[in-house]
Amino acid sequence: MAWELDNDRPIYAQLVERLQVQVVSGVYQPGGKLPSVRELAAVAAVNPNTMQKAFAELEKSGLIITQGTNGRVVTEDERLIQDIKRQLAKRHGEAYFSAMEGLGYTRIQAVGILQDMEGRGEVEDERAD
Repeated sequence: MAWELDNDRPIYAQLVERLQVQVVSGVYQPGGKLPSVRELAAVAAVNPNTMQKAFAELEKSGLIITQGTNGRVVTEDERLIQDIKRQLAKRHGEAYFSAMEGLGYTRIQAVGILQDMEGRGEVEDERAD
């Protein structure tokens, strides 16, 4: 099944993020071999040149390493992987807060909603009174 990509952002940037998520979540292990550009392009249903551009971006960041004719592997640098994981988390967090502010919530209220969803905190419910 093709990866879901939107037209609002460059495709290669979405591919970079998707591959970053797959690395930080353990789909591709540190030191593990990645599928070829053509294989991943076929899975994602994108042009191989677009996937190559995403791979080049990941190489520039150090997340993946080219090993000559052996293909590409994920870095074994756990600190780099954790840094990228934090960057992705911050990006998702900022997107959440931005969306909640668009709905008229403050950041504190948005945090309260998350806490309520987890059952760890109490959020004032206007319906309670």
